Amino acid sequence: MTPRTPARPQMSVDEFEELARRAPEMVRLEFINGKVQVKPVPDGNHGAIVMWLLKQCMRQRPELSLYPEQGLKVEAYRKGRARPDGALAPDENFVGQGEWAEPAGVLMTVEVTSRDADTNRRDRVEKPDGYAGATIPIYLLVDRDARSLTVHAEPKNGEYRSRMTYDFGEVVELPEPVGITLETEKLKDYAD
Repeated sequence: MTPRTPARPQMSVDEFEELARRAPEMVRLEFINGKVQVKPVPDGNHGAIVMWLLKQCMRQRPELSLYPEQGLKVEAYRKGRARPDGALAPDENFVGQGEWAEPAGVLMTVEVTSRDADTNRRDRVEKPDGYAGATIPIYLLVDRDARSLTVHAEPKNGEYRSRMTYDFGEVVELPEPVGITLETEKLKDYAD
């Protein structure tokens, strides 16, 4: 395989999609910044956080669904492939789109940090750029290490122009077009 440079990804998107199709079920792959990445299998607390958020979304915005692990085409010219822990979109937004969907209609992506060495680079650096590049209005990072939520908003030119961080326990107002209020005290139980 040819070494990756900014102008030369590890492989083409088609090659990545074929590799992802053939990967064993316990391995989840993403293609961010031209590089294949293995997304860790979530632990119980990670899953509890996603379920907590799913319930909040259903209660406050029943016309929307938080789709766990929906593959999305991200980054400039849709050359990246990401599997956010959650993608908030209208009901049936992804019907007929297959494994890697267009980000149109996605109001928010969610990532919950995992206990692995790549979390900082993947969830705090590369994913915000990918989601902003796909003009997804909100990126919510639930950071178990920092015991905080970071709301990225206002995507422009491949970056989020607004970033607000809240400690677990604070009330978090997710801006429009999401418009959900999160009472985050419960997240303290899932931080470890």
